[in-house]
Amino acid sequence: MKITQNAFLLLFLFLNGAIQAQDMKTGFQQLEKGDFAQAEVFFETILKEYPQNKTAQLCYARALGLNNQPEKALDHFIELKEAFPGDLEIELNYAEALLWNKKFEPAKLFYHTLVANNPTNFVAHLGYANTLSNLKEYPEALNQVNKALDLSPGNPGALTSRKYIKLGYANQNLNQKLYDQAEAYYEEILIDFPEDKETLLNKANLYLITKNIPKAKKTYAVLAKNNPIVALNGLSLIEHLAGKNKKALETATTATKKIPENSPASLQKQTQERYVQALIWNKKYKAATTKIDTLKTQYQDENWLLALAATLAIYKSNFKESIGHYGAILAKDSTSFDGNLGIANAYYASGEVQHALDAVAQTLVVFKDQNDAVQFLKKIKEEYTPVIEQKFSYAYDNGKNTAKAAQTNISIPLAIQWSLQSSYQYREAENTITKASAKTNDFWVGVDYNFHPKITYTFKAGVTAANSSNNRYNQTLIHTFFKMKPLKLQDLEIGFKREMQSFNADLIDKKIATNNYYLNYNLSTNFNFGWFTQYFFTNQTDNNSRNLLFTSFYYNFMSNPVLKGGFNYQYIAFKNRIPLDYFSPKKFHAVEVFLEVLKDEKIAKPKSWFYHANLATGFQFIEDNDRQWTYRIQTKLGYKFSDRLLANIYGINSNIASVSVAGFTYTEIGLRLKWNLFEKPIFELK
Repeated sequence: MKITQNAFLLLFLFLNGAIQAQDMKTGFQQLEKGDFAQAEVFFETILKEYPQNKTAQLCYARALGLNNQPEKALDHFIELKEAFPGDLEIELNYAEALLWNKKFEPAKLFYHTLVANNPTNFVAHLGYANTLSNLKEYPEALNQVNKALDLSPGNPGALTSRKYIKLGYANQNLNQKLYDQAEAYYEEILIDFPEDKETLLNKANLYLITKNIPKAKKTYAVLAKNNPIVALNGLSLIEHLAGKNKKALETATTATKKIPENSPASLQKQTQERYVQALIWNKKYKAATTKIDTLKTQYQDENWLLALAATLAIYKSNFKESIGHYGAILAKDSTSFDGNLGIANAYYASGEVQHALDAVAQTLVVFKDQNDAVQFLKKIKEEYTPVIEQKFSYAYDNGKNTAKAAQTNISIPLAIQWSLQSSYQYREAENTITKASAKTNDFWVGVDYNFHPKITYTFKAGVTAANSSNNRYNQTLIHTFFKMKPLKLQDLEIGFKREMQSFNADLIDKKIATNNYYLNYNLSTNFNFGWFTQYFFTNQTDNNSRNLLFTSFYYNFMSNPVLKGGFNYQYIAFKNRIPLDYFSPKKFHAVEVFLEVLKDEKIAKPKSWFYHANLATGFQFIEDNDRQWTYRIQTKLGYKFSDRLLANIYGINSNIASVSVAGFTYTEIGLRLKWNLFEKPIFELK
């Protein structure tokens, strides 16, 4: 909240003193022009000759206060107030001195008495309004500034004060998510100050928060009339938020080319900053690095440059480097928003959740109710909130096998490191030709333990109870694995899983347990290519064994939504061929090309859709037989009802033989519900 200098007060002092001290005209002019240091010296000299001159004493005290010496000014006004009790002119200056010293509560009490005793005094009402605004008591602040304007219609100082009161009130509404009220205040300000830059920027920020891209663009279009470079910088960010990063870079590039050489340094920096950000958004990391190095020769290690380097490091998954840059920012300015929230994000990305929580808590101490920090904390809390997931599915193939299943999964985080897991699945399978049928009940319980930011261990144990046409049995189930990030942009999972062959009723009846030793490895890159590999070695209780290798090489065409495509290869080899029981070739190869599009449910906003589609086609080679054309279609469509509830339907259709026999087609459809049981974790996040 800005407190305007009361030019009307200076005019009052000038008129008051002109009668008695014409030789003080120079000092009055210095005060009016803002030459406070010179005015201080001038009136100090006057007081040496006329120490009792009230006007000179007032002006000297004002010069002190306006020359960054508010404590000395207040001391002088206290002395004057005692020397001239009840003098309105001194009381008004004393009240303003309280504001200079940020003594808002005492100022509030004093102004309350002033306006009660002087209901027609313009200065008293305006000072009271400014005081209340600093205390964020905006409704009464508006009431007081409107009274001041009733006394002096159209007064520029009062209109400016009302502008900042409304800006503060709008920001308060913004933090409380009262977006319509905030927008209304911006509109009111623009009536008093058409095309006001500060108001338009705040209004555009409102639309960015609410993701109202069309209104944000309209606001920047108005801003562009008088501030074209500022508007281009804003429009670049809008294009990024709309998922149009190429357009964002084009807009930022235009701004760097059009900015006049004599532009303010702050605008020069803002424009260069947006340009580098746009390079990063487009994964042009080499160009961004070069530009940052060039800017360092001019600006050294200013915080905004360190923030850019930290952002670049995050995008390149150099989290330690990013944390170092943000730490350097905070070492120079502990109240930096970029430093506080930036290091919170960097810690979270590196898996150091507790450090991230500490950093976002500090951010909210410095920037109370700041929307980005609030949303970041909310995201962490959602991750550690108990969740229940319910699935229903129906599957069938052209061998007349059908299966119905219902599965319930529950996850209960007990701490940042610990989480309990449990699941139950009921499944009915039958074959309408052979009349074989079977039912299974699977129970699982387990625990996840994150004993290192980059390593998580999971152990789950359970039992399956099967009841088939010719058999009834119970079997132990085990699933244990490590998930880790051995190096940057790499994910590795190593595990063991014991399960039962349960693709159809006949297999359930045969009571075949499989012991799977497996490895999943994914390598991402900073240039959009990726590689995923999966290997299984399986020992079975029927004395058979299997080797399975799946590998996928892909390219990311887009990131929001995700669009990627590539090539898959699969190899399967069984020790023994047992074709009458299950598909068990000595040698099986499959190659395919695929295209995948994804809008992840994790990034979907409440009351919005999410989706996933994977289309693949290729050929399979079963032992020495001729190649066979294959296809695979996987789709998912869901809706996020709120932060806590979502649902989706899905479908799978394939003719690949790796899960059954050659010449078959398989179809599965299902429904899934996911619900966060509570609004926050059951343990305290500190």
